[in-house]
Amino acid sequence: MTEAKITIGLIAGGRQFPILVAEGVKARGSRLVVAGFTGHTNMDVAPLADVWKELKLGKLGKLINYFKSNGVDRVIMAGTINKPNIMDVRHLDMRAIKLVFSKKDKGDSAILGTLAREFEKEGMPVIPAHEYLPDLLTPEGVLTRREPDKREWEDLRFSWKIAKELGRLDVGQCVVLREGIVAAVEALEGTDDTIRRGCKLAGDGCVVVKVFKPGQQEQVDLPSFGLDTIKAMAEGKATCLGIEAEKSLFFDREAAIDFADKAGISIVGLTSDKIEF
Repeated sequence: MTEAKITIGLIAGGRQFPILVAEGVKARGSRLVVAGFTGHTNMDVAPLADVWKELKLGKLGKLINYFKSNGVDRVIMAGTINKPNIMDVRHLDMRAIKLVFSKKDKGDSAILGTLAREFEKEGMPVIPAHEYLPDLLTPEGVLTRREPDKREWEDLRFSWKIAKELGRLDVGQCVVLREGIVAAVEALEGTDDTIRRGCKLAGDGCVVVKVFKPGQQEQVDLPSFGLDTIKAMAEGKATCLGIEAEKSLFFDREAAIDFADKAGISIVGLTSDKIEF
């Protein structure tokens, strides 16, 4: 099957990610079938679709039938979705209820992995969004003018281990700490709100680390951050961000790094061989 003949089914959430994915798919000459969700999807994606349909969140059976009836070969998930709404039984059809409540583990990775297997069973494997946007992957090394100081490197190493353990438990991906004292760990609220909460508790000079969860499936979910994350750090007077290199998505990179440089924030793309000891 040549690339031009592939039909991609895009499950589009909020923010800019689904727009970027849609543009990348169209640039490859593939056909694009998009499913959007009322109150969740960035509707700017609709004009980029060859086929577009707006669905209610949680109607898994309708979503699968929509993709199958439009000849979707592969599926991509991109964009933010409010997880508490997903878990609300009132929003779910029977297929979604069976999928969600068959799992004891209700973490993001577990649910998304189960959802991916549902599409694969229907002959529509889920593929990583960054196959179409490789430049979004975070590079390794110090990305800003300022490098972390000795204390920040110590906090980066310590928080890496904590974040990896939290990720193994499928709790969250982000940790905020200062001088070895954990101020906040990510739960349902998301990274930026975790940073705000952590900075209020720990004060100036916080270090933020976000990692790829052990066992996480790259095709359904990667850690991500961008300009809004750096702004949240600046507001809370955090001074250093460590993000796992090659396994995270860096949006608005040029603007984010420029803002970080002006704010005196250090951004580092971390790898296990450079950070673990």
